[in-house]
Amino acid sequence: MRITMDMLPNILTIGRIVLTPVFILCLFMETEWAKPAALIIFIIAGETKTGAFLDPLADKILVSSAFISFAILGKVPYWMVVLIVFRDLFITGLRMTFMRNGLSMITSKVAKLKTAAQIVAIIVILSVLSLKTIKFISLETFLKFIDRYDIVWYVALLATVFTVYTGINYLYSNRGTIRTFITTRK
Repeated sequence: MRITMDMLPNILTIGRIVLTPVFILCLFMETEWAKPAALIIFIIAGETKTGAFLDPLADKILVSSAFISFAILGKVPYWMVVLIVFRDLFITGLRMTFMRNGLSMITSKVAKLKTAAQIVAIIVILSVLSLKTIKFISLETFLKFIDRYDIVWYVALLATVFTVYTGINYLYSNRGTIRTFITTRK
C-alpha cells in the first residue's frame, strides 16, 4: 500500500491517539526516565508542525488524558479538570449537533489559542515532574521555589480560566446560531 499526501493527516492523527496510552503509562511509572519520557511523548504527540491538518479529536484525547492523569496524581485539582474537560466536550458536542443540522459555528481566534494554552500548561507540569525525577541534576532550590509558590497550581489555574473564558466567548460569538437552532427545533 502506498501512502499518499492526503492520507498523511489521518495517519498522524491515529499516531497521536495511539501515543496517548503510552504517554499515560510513562506518566504513572515510578522510574527516573518515565516522566521525561512522558514529556517527550507529549511534545511529539501534541506539537507536530502539521497540527493544523490533524483531527481536533486527537488534541482533546491527549489534553484531557493529561489533565485527568494530573488530577489522579494529585498535581491538579479535580475541579479544574472537570471545567476543562466539560468545556471541550460541551463545545464539541454543540458543534457536531449544529453541523448535523446544517449550521456552522464561528471559531474565534481566542478559542484557537485555548489548545495552545492547555498544551503549554501541560508541558510546564510535565517539565516540573521530570525535573523532580532526574537524579543527576541538582535543582533543589528551583524545585523548592516551584513548590513553595504553587507554580504548577497557578499554571493549571491559568489554563482553566482561559479554557472557561473561551467557552463563554464561543457561546457568545455564536449566540445567533444558537438562537436559530433553538427556534428551528420548536
